[in-house]
Amino acid sequence: LVGKAALDSVKLKGRSFLTLKDFNAEEIKHILWVSADLKNRIKHRSEYVPLLQGKSIAMIFEKRSTRTRMSTETGFSLLGGHPCFLTPQDIHLGVNESTTDTARVLSGLADIVLARVYSHSSLEHLDKDASIPIINGLSDLYHPIQILADLLTLQEHYGSLKGLTLAWIGDGNNVLHSFMMSLAKLGVNLKVATPKGYEPDANVTQEAQLLSKQFGTKLQFLTDPMEAARDSNVLVTDTWVSMGQEEEKKRRLKDFHGYQITMQTGSVAAPDWTFLHCLPRKAEEVDDEVFYSPRSLVFAEAENRKWTIMGLMVCILTDYTPQIPKLKF
Repeated sequence: LVGKAALDSVKLKGRSFLTLKDFNAEEIKHILWVSADLKNRIKHRSEYVPLLQGKSIAMIFEKRSTRTRMSTETGFSLLGGHPCFLTPQDIHLGVNESTTDTARVLSGLADIVLARVYSHSSLEHLDKDASIPIINGLSDLYHPIQILADLLTLQEHYGSLKGLTLAWIGDGNNVLHSFMMSLAKLGVNLKVATPKGYEPDANVTQEAQLLSKQFGTKLQFLTDPMEAARDSNVLVTDTWVSMGQEEEKKRRLKDFHGYQITMQTGSVAAPDWTFLHCLPRKAEEVDDEVFYSPRSLVFAEAENRKWTIMGLMVCILTDYTPQIPKLKF
């Protein structure tokens, strides 16, 4: 009965997914459970699971993409649905048609929208005027679908998440913001090391501090990568130069000097330490020795982008109940 009560409190169908700030622990765990179930049924048992037959997704991409596009297109197709990929040549939010009109048009043509945008406000505008769910495929502020993949990867590797410490070593960017909106809810501690001037957004930081307090987890902001790595289970970094920041590259490389993750960084981490990176990766962020070592989970992480986006879409569009036992968190 307890399990049933928890299940009843999870209401995901029809909801948009713009930020993990809007989702509680049970909802995040449910999405990961559905994702693991689909991975088990489709990958390991070779089942055909057409849960999205007859449905279509409009995929709006203002920025280029490898993993988000491939995982969403192949995932939606595997589930029997039809993905429609729209580039800036096909659709230019707010330029050749108002975002309001685009939202209303797409609401009549598709069942769901995934949008990768420059400005998070574009997503909020789409969501306000659309009558179908909107998924954030990455914005300047958040990258929540990446975090779902990371959490599933860590759950698979460690068997549970509660009590782990994750060290973010790098830029205070959208991926970090999404970790900050979710880790505390799952009992994961977070240590953040960024160079001065590259700290995460002040509003996100304030919210994360409240969450950390509420869930009794540790949250630290540092400028020393070694201090962040000390006793941490998971070392995470990301690009230092995001799409649209190419002009700043020279200055950024100078500012991030000493932030490369190496075996020396790992030498002060917990004995069971692992490494994550959302990719694409450049050698200045993490050296080959760590990146291609058995401690690196980056390729499992990249594959889990597919299973987690599938899990999310199934949660939003159907009433599916997983067949595998609940995951341990």
